[in-house]
Amino acid sequence: MEKIVVAAAIVEGGRLLAAQRAGPPAMAGGWEFPGGKVDPGESDHEALIRECQEELGVGIAVGDRIGGDWPLSPGYVMRVWLARLVSGVPHPHEHLALRWLAPDELYDIAWLPADLPIVRVVQDLIPEG
Repeated sequence: MEKIVVAAAIVEGGRLLAAQRAGPPAMAGGWEFPGGKVDPGESDHEALIRECQEELGVGIAVGDRIGGDWPLSPGYVMRVWLARLVSGVPHPHEHLALRWLAPDELYDIAWLPADLPIVRVVQDLIPEG
């Protein structure tokens, strides 16, 4: 059975939040959607809310799912949801940096290969600021 990774496409004021990986070395410096693995006994939504609290120090409201299961490394799939902030200000607790990207800045950073096709879908979902 594939392991599930959940991720949030957090959109605020017409901008998308991107997080720069600190590790492992093969992915360090690449940009991604914040999130992480689903723990045993945890729902996808519970994991997404927990991961955003741990990684960013924020509370989120989970919105619509984006696509289906996105392939990651062998044995892993990623599930992505639109999300909005409901409490806190994002800080990079587990990342090197965070960046809010306007639609015309989405490709100014080096997205991780697994996240890039999702960016292409999300760009059409970002409302005007």
